[in-house]
Amino acid sequence: MNILSTVILGVVQGLTEFIPVSSSGHLVVIENLLKGVSDPHLFIQSLSLGTTLALIIYFRKRILTIFRQVFINHDYRLLRNIVLTCIPVATIGLLLADLIETSSFASSSLVVAIAMASVGSLMIFLDKLPRLSPLTDGSKLNPLRAIWIGLAQCVALIPGVSRSGSTIIAAELMGLKPKPATEYSFIVSIPVMIGLTGKLLISDLSFIATNWSTILVGNIFAFIAGLIAIRYLLNYLSSHNLVIFGYYRLAAAGLIILLLTTNIIPK
Repeated sequence: MNILSTVILGVVQGLTEFIPVSSSGHLVVIENLLKGVSDPHLFIQSLSLGTTLALIIYFRKRILTIFRQVFINHDYRLLRNIVLTCIPVATIGLLLADLIETSSFASSSLVVAIAMASVGSLMIFLDKLPRLSPLTDGSKLNPLRAIWIGLAQCVALIPGVSRSGSTIIAAELMGLKPKPATEYSFIVSIPVMIGLTGKLLISDLSFIATNWSTILVGNIFAFIAGLIAIRYLLNYLSSHNLVIFGYYRLAAAGLIILLLTTNIIPK
């Protein structure tokens, strides 16, 4: 893969991993356009190294606060909710990871277009949907609400849905405002992303060793773009909702359908 393609994929991964427009969806389509990787699926997975590091560094103080709450104040509520939210996707990931990764829909541009449009429409009408009683932050969620957010996170295994998008939507429906919903979405994604990164390092170390220079460049740009995306989204959602991202997703879905019908990219 040439350096320009590597940089593009790294930047796209960093921006779209956190902005709720689906990193997997964008990368599937872009990879179909760029070509040139011996194992595109593994390369795209390897870009999670940079975004995971960006998430940990950005929320390092919040992570330390959680440890203090647990070990000093003996307040386990937020940690309990994080664990409960992560259990569904961790369970499904362990049971169905190989099936999902090898299935045709994992790299299907048509699936991406359908998921982009469906979740985009949900974002546009989200403010009109009924919500549970309002809460100030993720520690105030009861166990059932935390599990519902975790179940929504499982839907993000479909390319084009977006892990951040599904959890933010679910967290808002469970009573959180956009910014605390986004913060909770990012916090609960840390153990998930660490798990995915660890799996990659254990099972695909030979691929990383062979392509380390390309992976390094891609992850540097994914890390930088990821930090920018996290800061932007939290600032934006302090006073806005998800509607703009919904319209973006509809436009992206339309573009993908156009590329499919003109045979520029495969289904």
